[in-house]
Amino acid sequence: MSRKQKKLLTRILLGAASFADGVLISHLTDVLWLQWIGKGLVILAWVLCGIDVAIKAVKNIGHGQIFDENFLMTLATVGAFALGDFAEGGAVMLFFQVGELFQSIAVERSRRSVAALMDLRPDMALVLRDGQVEEVDPEDVQVGDLLQVLPGQRIPVDGVVVTGFSSVDTAKITGESAPRDVKPGEQVISGCINISGVLTIRAQSEYASSTVARILTLMESATEGRSKTESFITRFARYYTPCVVVGAVLLALIPPCFDGWQFARWVTRALNFLVVSCPCALVISVPLSFFGGMGAVSRAGMIAKGGIALEKLAKANVAAFDKTGTLTTGDFAVCQVKAVNMQEETLIRLVAGAESVSNHPIGRAIVSACGKNDQKVEEIREIPGKGIYAVVDGHRVYAGNRLLMEEMGHEPETADEATTPVYAMVDGRYAGAIYLSDTIKAGAKEALDSMRVLGVTDTVMLTGDRPAVARNVAGMLGLSRFHAGLLPQDKVEKVKDLLGKDKTLIFAGDGVNDAPVLALADVGVAMGGIGSDAAVEAADLVLLKDDLRGLPKAIRIARKTMAVARQNVVFALVVKFAVLLLSILGYASMWLAVFADVGVAVLAILNATRAGRIKK
Repeated sequence: MSRKQKKLLTRILLGAASFADGVLISHLTDVLWLQWIGKGLVILAWVLCGIDVAIKAVKNIGHGQIFDENFLMTLATVGAFALGDFAEGGAVMLFFQVGELFQSIAVERSRRSVAALMDLRPDMALVLRDGQVEEVDPEDVQVGDLLQVLPGQRIPVDGVVVTGFSSVDTAKITGESAPRDVKPGEQVISGCINISGVLTIRAQSEYASSTVARILTLMESATEGRSKTESFITRFARYYTPCVVVGAVLLALIPPCFDGWQFARWVTRALNFLVVSCPCALVISVPLSFFGGMGAVSRAGMIAKGGIALEKLAKANVAAFDKTGTLTTGDFAVCQVKAVNMQEETLIRLVAGAESVSNHPIGRAIVSACGKNDQKVEEIREIPGKGIYAVVDGHRVYAGNRLLMEEMGHEPETADEATTPVYAMVDGRYAGAIYLSDTIKAGAKEALDSMRVLGVTDTVMLTGDRPAVARNVAGMLGLSRFHAGLLPQDKVEKVKDLLGKDKTLIFAGDGVNDAPVLALADVGVAMGGIGSDAAVEAADLVLLKDDLRGLPKAIRIARKTMAVARQNVVFALVVKFAVLLLSILGYASMWLAVFADVGVAVLAILNATRAGRIKK
């Protein structure tokens, strides 16, 4: 508990002891002076618990904010004392403060997971300059600087490991609990904690454009997007509270004129009416539900930009996806080898030898598929626009496209349009072909299957790639449909077509050209791990781990959040209106009124905390 919460708890405990003693004395004796001592103890309990409430009420009146819960509680309790109902008046303020304590603790717990992300900023950076280690502010780090990161320190900016081996804790950035081992040549992102060895990294970004700075900027603006439900509750409370105050005044003044001038009876009912009418349960529990949902999303390695993002996500029933970087890795991989007059292993080994010095993605993919680099390679020569030549283990190898084969006097078979072929000639004879294709991203199929279970059955891929490639990817992932060969402006038009009256559209993408579509969709989802600044800025939900499996998890959290918020609204309104009616008819005591206010608020707040709990 915070110091403020501990002080409030102490006041509540002292107030409760004073209240209990006062009520006990008042009920156990008829001696007048003891009766007054009992009433004095109850008033002391009111002062201990409620003096700050009364002060806030007076201050708010001075600022023009009359009709709030502080004013209602002060008016109701002072009125109860004036009518001689000391026990009821003291109880209202005591239980009101108990509700405030529950509210404070619940809000603090919901904020904790979000606040944990705000603690990501590194305190300093150790820069290596002229052989010396210099401690500087992370914002003073320049691209290309060599940084030393000791065990236990946060990585200050995004960079690549130059020397050292270690494990880094990425939990607060990606939501992944297992530490990641890193070695020279591997990239590391800012905000992660170096666990074991000393690392030297070369800065690839300034602090302002680093991963951790972008996350902090997102978190600072995340609470600005209020959902329609939150906005409705705020507007409702703005008009509801003055109306019930006027209703209480009319209840105290008009019915006595027709009931034998029984003002005491109707003022008591009016005070009950005031206590019940306090909208604490709604004003606190609904935003708390959304805050809990945002906390759950952040713990799962994502950032939702406010309650409005969760509200729209909960209603999603159509999903559109960019292909490269979202559904596929964008990296080539060998998918088939067709060898002629030799073993497939031999063919890929020879071609990999020829491609061993190539920087082309296709060449690197073939070398990676071979897995061996002990070939003896000589006379490597690039053939611009066509392929490469080399002598590998004594064999003359030509590897390249159809033009190269035709130039060598061979007409190769037509390849499937969904793949990219690399044809090979070995020692003057056609040796076969190696086929490559874009690889499906890990977790993409699982994510789409989960979304279909959640009712998002209309899944569409929008890509600028060839139709054959798009058809192949759509078939492997089980997408409903696809649109290929699209320019950025074409994607915008397709998204406009997908938007409809009864449709709530998710669009997930990662590139700069996806930013207009992310902004246009009901819910834009940016693949934050590799996503561009423009895409992250335009999105409503950012997947920090760059894993599409986070999306169905976010939908489940959003739906749970909305369910909890609706439960609180319905429960609070039904109980309050029922007790308000009973108060008018004279069947509700102050104790029932206290339950309808504080009891309902506590129950609603406890229910709201469920939104922040997610199952593994």
